[in-house]
Amino acid sequence: MSRLVGLLGQPVAGSLSPRMQNAAFAARALDLVYVPLEIAPEGLARAVAGLVSLGFVGANVTIPHKQAVVSFCYEADGDSVNTLVLREDRVVGHNTDREIVAGIEAERVCLIGAGGAAAALLPALPGEVLAFSRSGDWPPDASDCDLIVNATPVRDELLVEPRPEQTVVDLAYNADGSPTALVAAARAAGCREIVDGLEALVRQGAVSFELWTGVEAPLGVMRAALGLGRGA
Repeated sequence: MSRLVGLLGQPVAGSLSPRMQNAAFAARALDLVYVPLEIAPEGLARAVAGLVSLGFVGANVTIPHKQAVVSFCYEADGDSVNTLVLREDRVVGHNTDREIVAGIEAERVCLIGAGGAAAALLPALPGEVLAFSRSGDWPPDASDCDLIVNATPVRDELLVEPRPEQTVVDLAYNADGSPTALVAAARAAGCREIVDGLEALVRQGAVSFELWTGVEAPLGVMRAALGLGRGA
């Protein structure tokens, strides 16, 4: 019988993680199945306990649970996690979102968002970070920044206008693969580097895969599953 890996969030219907991770499991001939689990905030504690009792290998965690789930971990990598690994009935939380910005250099960062995704990226961001959210400083001002990071779910509204000399990282994505407003503007501006939401999904998902399985992630397969290219 196949063992399970879950995705805890609300909503999860539009997530491409099941497509990507199930393709990766198949490519490595692993008897694992990745399943989306729609969980309301008030049901999170029961859901995590259910992962343990049902013998799940682990799970990803997405909006709005990345910070709240830390309370139900035996140990956690910071105050915001996106990956759970279950070992001997213990839930360990990991922050693989950090991989999204690994290797990117910047002196000043415009970070848009104040939720779990922003909190997860913050320890890995280079240079001085200027944080913007609708509950604080708004609108975002990236005029003196060389890196713009959208850590919100906003896809269709251009929250800040990128310039050619800037790097843009957008965690949001459209399920049909079309560019978000920020990515479209960054491409039009000729930004020096662009990490769109699908590439971000691959970067964090590959590390999650390796934590669950102990096997090297098939990056080419994962990218191909999202329409980003072919590979093995």
